[in-house]
Amino acid sequence: QVQLVESGGGLVQAGGSLRLSCAASGGTCNIYAMAWFRQAPGKDRELVARSTWSRGTTYYADAVKGRFTISTDNAKNTVYLQMNSLEPEDTAVYYCALQRSARTLYSIYHLSTYDTWGQGTQVTVSS
Repeated sequence: QVQLVESGGGLVQAGGSLRLSCAASGGTCNIYAMAWFRQAPGKDRELVARSTWSRGTTYYADAVKGRFTISTDNAKNTVYLQMNSLEPEDTAVYYCALQRSARTLYSIYHLSTYDTWGQGTQVTVSS
């Protein structure tokens, strides 16, 4: 049973930086991609960034392009999200998610594409 454990959230002033980490443990031999989603109060959970595991093909939401960087350490089964130039609009609970197989009925934006989720970590950006 794969488990994802996130860390690195916190409170930061606008313009600051944070780095989120998500470590996968237990049954990590089949990972196709890992992603970061976020959910602000009263809003749907949305895809922020995603990286395939072997090729490192990345995707970024328009709102974070040029400010956030997703990276993976395959040896440590860990995915990171470096967040720079943070804005109050980035305030949300951030979740990492794991996709086991390339075969999916859904798009990369759909929650059902992902098999395992972390518990979430709060990021608060003050103005």
